[in-house]
Amino acid sequence: MLGLIVNAQRDVTEAISTPYVGIHYGPNWTGGDLKDRYGFTNALGTHAGYKTKKNWIYGVDGNFFFGNDVNIDGIIQNLMDDKGQIINTSGTPAIVLLMNRGFNVNASVSKIFPIWKSNANSGIMIQLTAGYLWHKLRIETQEDEVPQLQGEYLKGYDRLTIGANTSQFIGYSYMANRGIFNFYGGVYLQQGYTVNQRDIFWDHPNEKVSKDLRIEQMFGLRIGWLIPIYKRQVKDYYFN
Repeated sequence: MLGLIVNAQRDVTEAISTPYVGIHYGPNWTGGDLKDRYGFTNALGTHAGYKTKKNWIYGVDGNFFFGNDVNIDGIIQNLMDDKGQIINTSGTPAIVLLMNRGFNVNASVSKIFPIWKSNANSGIMIQLTAGYLWHKLRIETQEDEVPQLQGEYLKGYDRLTIGANTSQFIGYSYMANRGIFNFYGGVYLQQGYTVNQRDIFWDHPNEKVSKDLRIEQMFGLRIGWLIPIYKRQVKDYYFN
């Protein structure tokens, strides 16, 4: 039977093996081919893994990327009138929001290098991951109805891009000897190897959409909270 690490009486000063789950957040900036599309990006994710007594961690994680820093010049200018406005079906200016959205799913392997003898489960952590990456431009018109930005037409603007990704993390992982304060934080780097999925961009209808491999980068920070899952301790009973 399993129980969450909410029992402050458990002492784990020695290196242990345990499954765990966690959540994390990171602010990120872009580089490579991704910088031409998006700037500052948030990443919110979850992670599940298994830590061995030798401080190897094998796991999987999933991350949702989101932000509103869009660098694509002129993405919907072809829909604007001479006043720079997009008119909805009611004949009034529409509110159009541009945002980046994406996610990845990865397998990961990590190693913790303890620093203090008093806590063999904490220390410098290095993590490598590889997996699947998907991202696109999200265009919202709120309550306005703009036929040019709906249905199949929207696909000509969304820059849907899919491929593989790898990432590296280096930081510090802390597992408390007692209690629920288990966390990690450090520097995060990600590389995407992706390809455009659309065959036409309506803002450049006469240009052939490149299907060349895109080399995309994100870099920033990541902080997370871990919840180790321990086997319930065996209780000893004594009878007179």
